[in-house]
Order: sequence, then C-alpha cells, then structure tokens
Amino acid sequence: MNDDRRAEKDIFGRISRLVQEERALREQSEHRLTAGERARMREVATELDQCWDLLRQRRAREEYGEAAPEPRVRSAQEVEGYWS
Repeated sequence: MNDDRRAEKDIFGRISRLVQEERALREQSEHRLTAGERARMREVATELDQCWDLLRQRRAREEYGEAAPEPRVRSAQEVEGYWS
C-alpha cells in the first residue's frame, strides 16, 4: 500500500472512531449529557470537520496536482468558519 493510500485509510479510520464516539454520546443524550460530555461532542464535531476537510484537500491535490496546496490539518477556527 503506498503512503497516500495508507494516509487516507488512517483518516477514514479516525473518522470511523469519531463517529462511533459521537453515536455513543448521542445515545446517552436521553439521559442528559454532563457538561464534559457536551464539550466532547463539540470537540468530536470539530475533529470530524477537520478530517473531512483534510480528505477534500488530499483529493483536490490528486485531481489538480501541484496546482493545489499541500494538504494539512487546518485549525478548528478555519474549518468551522467555512459556514459563517
């Protein structure tokens, strides 16, 4: 497996783990989440956004080659600001 495929597989693995954690927290929501659990839900959502953003960057790099910037994990403020 080449490095690009391995990196993408790692990102998808991270996404899968975060989605599982998010589901587990949401299942608890009927029992009221603690302040810490609510904070973790926000962190998970941000981390998921960062992972998806990184995948989009990687795919743009594959499609456009050197014309696309080098993929990097962007800050939470940058990723979360896309929808503002």
